[in-house]
Amino acid sequence: MVESRRGLIFGVAAYTLWGAFPLYFPLLEPSSPVEILAHRIVWSALVMALLVVALRRRAALRDLLRDRRTTLLLLLSAATITANWGTYIYGVNSERVVETSLGYFINPLVTVLMGVFLLGERLRAVQWWALGIGFIAVAVLTWDYGRPPWVALVLAFSFGTYGLAKKTAGVGAIESLAVETSLVAPFALGYLAWLGFSGDAHFISDGAGHVLLLMSAGVVTAIPLLMFGAAATRITMTSLGLLQYLAPVLQFALGITVLGEHMPAGRWVGFALVWLALSVFTWDAIRFRRRQQLALMAEAAAV
Repeated sequence: MVESRRGLIFGVAAYTLWGAFPLYFPLLEPSSPVEILAHRIVWSALVMALLVVALRRRAALRDLLRDRRTTLLLLLSAATITANWGTYIYGVNSERVVETSLGYFINPLVTVLMGVFLLGERLRAVQWWALGIGFIAVAVLTWDYGRPPWVALVLAFSFGTYGLAKKTAGVGAIESLAVETSLVAPFALGYLAWLGFSGDAHFISDGAGHVLLLMSAGVVTAIPLLMFGAAATRITMTSLGLLQYLAPVLQFALGITVLGEHMPAGRWVGFALVWLALSVFTWDAIRFRRRQQLALMAEAAAV
């Protein structure tokens, strides 16, 4: 009971920090989204390397890198998380926080869709209904925005691909992020060096406070990840699945309140449909899991 409570606290803390990111990235301006992304990659790579040493994960990391298939999967996950981070930073710093929250709201539906087309998974009827409502929601939002919600769609599909690659690789969170950031860090360093030589870098030109904020991107990335890892080992996957909605809820709330983004009626209808689809999807997942548990209990009792 105590461990479950601690796990819940860790989970809420992790998703709350992720939900508060729209307040953090604007602080890194006047750096451009690409410069911010490069700094996040470089400082995250450094923090993850220190964590690998401090937590004595070097042997596990060496074993991981000997497996070519796992390394290739982590190369894919490195590319997709880079696209995800870059799109998110762009969305937040271009005042599209509500649209970024949409990306993480629809991510569970996108993940299910990818399971059908890439893994050949079969869906229950209720799951198809949830996906259908989700498609209608995206159509309504496309009409409202006057364009497809590209930021949300890129976030959802990049994170869905990232999750699929990580699941297939079956690697621990710390080791995998250490490899992913180290794979793209040379490119990020090269870009930062080019910015410096061209005189367009903002790393040291905007004062010591800006330097510290950019350097903090590594710690800001690592802390919620560690909290999530601590939660994942202490609470059920059902609880963790429900907690995942906390981050986009907070992002959405910040977008329409603190950041004052406009929400016309059509957008409210689109979001309401997304929330309806998620409610149907989550209800079905919980019901199916309970049926599985009851079946296992009945089987164990019969034995």
